[in-house]
Amino acid sequence: MEESRAGGGPARIGRGWPRAVALFMLAMVLSVAHPTILVGVAYVTMVAGLPVRQWSTYTLAALTVMLVLMGEREALWWMERGWALLVAGWFVALTLRWPDSRFLPRALGAVAGAAVVTLAIATGGDGLWEVLDWQVTGRVRAGFATALETIRLFQQGGTLSPTLVASIDRIAEAQAEVFPAMAGLASLAALGVAWWIYGRMAHGDDQGLQPLRLFRFNDQLVWLFIGGLALMVVGGGEGLRRAGSNAAVFMGALYAVRGAAVVSFFGGGRSWFGILLLALGFLLAAPVLLTGALMIGLGDTWLDLRTRRMAA
Repeated sequence: MEESRAGGGPARIGRGWPRAVALFMLAMVLSVAHPTILVGVAYVTMVAGLPVRQWSTYTLAALTVMLVLMGEREALWWMERGWALLVAGWFVALTLRWPDSRFLPRALGAVAGAAVVTLAIATGGDGLWEVLDWQVTGRVRAGFATALETIRLFQQGGTLSPTLVASIDRIAEAQAEVFPAMAGLASLAALGVAWWIYGRMAHGDDQGLQPLRLFRFNDQLVWLFIGGLALMVVGGGEGLRRAGSNAAVFMGALYAVRGAAVVSFFGGGRSWFGILLLALGFLLAAPVLLTGALMIGLGDTWLDLRTRRMAA
């Protein structure tokens, strides 16, 4: 989901809000931080750095600042807000530099720039990366422990299946392993939500995000996915293997969305019945659907089926 232009122009009003809602739900699922913080910091930064036509935009920004500053100021409080500010700052800078570019290249560039800065700071400080890794891993495990307790409550104190507990533990360990990729994906989704809110509030335009069927990105990024897989297989150490797994997860998720975009394009868009069938499919066979979407997205890198169809 992306918009076509970052510049001005006449306001466009339609039904753009479902795309923003879908992206926010995606950020909630993927984020190891609080998604409202990611969206709030991005929105306030956009209001501060980009043109604003409606004064009510500043009222919402002031309320958002109060929301962002809430909470106990522990280490993770500073880390997640610092990351969100880095991503948002890069996005605004890239928007000012290339105002006519599409949303997704700027968002990807913002996440990449923030990742480089964070990596430089984390690896340059004495044990800073280890502290960050430990803090985030603790939050992930605490979240899954809460989920287990919730399941126990629904079972009225009954004993959970050892298989279920082991599966949840494996999922928690896997998510802790690839939390940088998850944070990057959640940040992309949060930027999309903030961009839609900014366009709606500042310019009265709720069409800042294009439909899913138009989602695409630079084909050369396939080498990042291939390189990630190669590092996972032949990586020379734990650090390289983990870097490869994060690159593969990040790009794999983008290619799965690209595959879904291809299916949506040839399916003629969305319908509520189709959305219901897709939701049921994810409940029953999520790995199969995700793998299929990933393969379609990768194939679209070389086949470019949508462009051929439009040309025909």
